[in-house]
Amino acid sequence: MPAIIRNLGLQPYEPIWRDMQTFTQDRTEDTNDEIWLLKHSPVYTLGLNGKMEHVLNPENIPVINSDRGGQVTYHGPGQAIVYTLLDLKRLQLGVRPLVTLLEQAMITTLAQFDITATAKPEAPGVYVNNKKIGSIGIRIRRNCSYHGLSLNNNMDLAPFDRINTCGFKELQVTQLADFDINIGTGELAAQIARNIDNALIS
Repeated sequence: MPAIIRNLGLQPYEPIWRDMQTFTQDRTEDTNDEIWLLKHSPVYTLGLNGKMEHVLNPENIPVINSDRGGQVTYHGPGQAIVYTLLDLKRLQLGVRPLVTLLEQAMITTLAQFDITATAKPEAPGVYVNNKKIGSIGIRIRRNCSYHGLSLNNNMDLAPFDRINTCGFKELQVTQLADFDINIGTGELAAQIARNIDNALIS
């Protein structure tokens, strides 16, 4: 069955995180999968393996310890967030195949704008000319996933300079706007969600 897609707009990080936890805890084997589309207010998030040493100078941006995988990243307006709340057991989908599916959804979306992107097995996410444009961080609980991906669209990239993005000291970031692509962030998130949903039902 197709996932239910919800457009949530601009949201603070922590309440949405708690909502994902509650949804995952309360869902049953009959609960529809959902894909949440949103933008976050400025925030740095540390994954379960995240180290504060990679947060160099947060200034006035809050730092939240999250339960997703991965290291530190930044979320802010102008970045498309797509959270995938999926029953992996029902979908017969493993963790690594899920990561690959999310990466491929971003790669496919970018290709629709004539941007060639690639994934790196050793560093999950999506890259254009070795600059990171999309990130992935997920959590699996009760055979279900939450959290998901972020794709940089048209945002202030300066906060990335104040962290070692994803734990890498020299990693640079980019966004669609750097390639003269002009698309609304909500529209971009919807396009990613369609590509995810198409992959799930194919």
